[in-house]
Amino acid sequence: MLIPKGALVVSCQARADNPLHGPVYMSAMARAAEAGGAKGIRANGAEDIAAIRAVTALPIIGIAKVWDDRFPVYITPGFAQAAQISNAGAGIIGLDATPRPRDGERVDRLIGRIRSELGQEVFADIATLEEGRAAHAAGATYIATTLSGYTEETTSRKTEGPDLELLSALVAAVPTPIVAEGRFETPDLVAEAFRRGVHAVVVGTAITNPREITKKFVQAIGR
Repeated sequence: MLIPKGALVVSCQARADNPLHGPVYMSAMARAAEAGGAKGIRANGAEDIAAIRAVTALPIIGIAKVWDDRFPVYITPGFAQAAQISNAGAGIIGLDATPRPRDGERVDRLIGRIRSELGQEVFADIATLEEGRAAHAAGATYIATTLSGYTEETTSRKTEGPDLELLSALVAAVPTPIVAEGRFETPDLVAEAFRRGVHAVVVGTAITNPREITKKFVQAIGR
């Protein structure tokens, strides 16, 4: 299932230290997002994905985070993780499409295997224009700005807001549908991404992480 153009995708994820961690809460979050008008869900791990698939027919961008101190890539690093989340109900496989070291095959080969062996769409998280071009050449279905500011090369681009310059550059240079993701904290920023020609926008923390939202209000009181 493809992500419709103009869609808001809501990232329903919660780490183990978050009170909302687990499939019960994430499936409820996905239902709430759909009721609010979301046209897609991004979720982590087979358990959460299966629970979300049971309550919604929306497209699911599935990822599998694997933390390993030896490798910087942790978002669906290999084919085994991709197959697992595909079997759980994700129709779109999200992965780190940077060229950084990973515990798995080269990213271009991984994208090819997901497309040919699993028959699934690929959502490529990148941090630079060059990585976007490479993901397009490898056959990614979507290219997202998720990792801008979160790789060693792009640390300086992690500002208060999203990397709108990268969005514009990708839209101008890469024919694959571009998805805006990363630090979209207000509806105005989402609207700006669409003005710049993106296919869809993914929002996570600003919608689905009440702990972090609360922290911002408390910090504002302190100021």
